Amino acid sequence: MDNASTDRPAHLKHYFVSSDQQFDAAKMGMWLFLVTEILLFSGMFVAYTVFRVWYPEVFAHSAELLDWKLGGLNTIVLLASSFTVALGIHYAQKDNQKGLVLNLILTFVFACTFLVVKYFEYTSKFEHGVFPGAAFDPHGVSHGVDYALYNIPFAAQFFSIYFVMTGIHGFHVLVGMGLFIWITRKAIRGDFSSEYYTPVENCGLYWHLVDIIWIFLFPLLYLI
Repeated sequence: MDNASTDRPAHLKHYFVSSDQQFDAAKMGMWLFLVTEILLFSGMFVAYTVFRVWYPEVFAHSAELLDWKLGGLNTIVLLASSFTVALGIHYAQKDNQKGLVLNLILTFVFACTFLVVKYFEYTSKFEHGVFPGAAFDPHGVSHGVDYALYNIPFAAQFFSIYFVMTGIHGFHVLVGMGLFIWITRKAIRGDFSSEYYTPVENCGLYWHLVDIIWIFLFPLLYLI
């Protein structure tokens, strides 16, 4: 076996010439994937905009049933998770394995917190018949709010958009949690260093997109 083969780092695939080439290819692939994600959510944002223009009063009235405090809490949680994942990438670049693992775990915990809050939001709506589509049948009173007052024409469209957009976003959060479990296990094994941290950075890019999408969803659905 020649010296060129023995000198190749363990993380370098045989079809790449160097670690830099492998990193650039992986990053380009991630950006292309993120573009498809942006296109997916763009279609939903267009649908929201069209119905919002058609029925502005209905959308404003229906949004009153959403708890902006819980939405705001989830916004803070995701912003904190973006900070911790960025710190994780920083520590990987500095060969600080302990800092990397700690921040990846914190990011995972923040993601869990987001989904727990979303679970309570969803269940509080389901208990009073606020479902997407034809199942929409608000009823009952909770915390002084009469849900029957929101059983008006085209309110179902608002909540269908709400559940679809936040549901798909929540699925992306769940996928992110799976990715963080994977890279945390690899980080604990010591697979990442300043020479190789591509999976950490790519997962960070994905997570930042998830956070940015929520930053748009929160004001559109909860505040205006």
